[in-house]
Amino acid sequence: MASAGLVQVPKGRKASGSRRSWVGWQFAGPFMLVFALVFLAPIAYSLYLSVFRTQLIGGTTFVGLDNYTKVLGDAQFWSAFGRVALFLAVQVPIMLLLALLIALAVDSGRLYGAGFFRISVFLPYAVPAVVAALMWGFMYGGRFGLVGNVNDALGVSLPDPLSPDLILASIGNIVTWEFVGYNMLILYSALRVVDPSLYEAAQIDGAGQMRIIMAIKLPALRGPLMIATIFSIIGSFQLFNEPSILKTLAANSITTYFTPNLYAYSLSFAGQQFNYAATVAIVMGVITMIVAYLVQLRGVRKAV
Repeated sequence: MASAGLVQVPKGRKASGSRRSWVGWQFAGPFMLVFALVFLAPIAYSLYLSVFRTQLIGGTTFVGLDNYTKVLGDAQFWSAFGRVALFLAVQVPIMLLLALLIALAVDSGRLYGAGFFRISVFLPYAVPAVVAALMWGFMYGGRFGLVGNVNDALGVSLPDPLSPDLILASIGNIVTWEFVGYNMLILYSALRVVDPSLYEAAQIDGAGQMRIIMAIKLPALRGPLMIATIFSIIGSFQLFNEPSILKTLAANSITTYFTPNLYAYSLSFAGQQFNYAATVAIVMGVITMIVAYLVQLRGVRKAV
């Protein structure tokens, strides 16, 4: 006989609860397995590689944190980091501002052919980055591309977009063309879920379009803008496709350490320095994570 203070759980109910818990794992299990294989395992392997050094004489030896110390004193790495930091500081605000203006214009309801315009702006995002870099690279060409044709047709000498002084701006133009539509769609989607009664109340109070934008639309876009900013920061630090493709067209402008990712790629596949390349990738990943977190923390503080 059971004690007075104890409640017995029927066996059938216990089995049912256990069955429900396993059903959840059956849904989440495939994703977690793929996530572990394609994300966690490469990171773990990179961490393993980063604490070793392979030499012709002596083979592979454990060096602890020596590779990380070397990266922190590597002038080429910091040159590449400074370049992408400058790229981020200039290109990201311009891209997000354009995306914001386009989203506001499409949402205003006063833009003729808004649906076609929205698709046209978003369409470059569907173009693979390699194809976009090749297309713009040939347009930039001073002897065979659009710039060269304009020079020949008008008898002028336009600045070479692939020159060392302009190559970073040229890459920024490509990235902006590719991703302004993606960010526009994020912001436009947020505007579409704003309660229409807020607009009606503002119009009743006599608020104009600019007042509605400042008091209703921009506050509603604070969160989506933060998300777009974080995505753009991560993308800027991961800059690789565009300089890698344009390197064949502008070999004098794009070095093997033009960006941190290109530097790690060159170390690994051209220099066979797999251990040091893994260390560069890990250090850059940590820096990216810290910067993204600080930006997010700043955004949260402003929201509060």
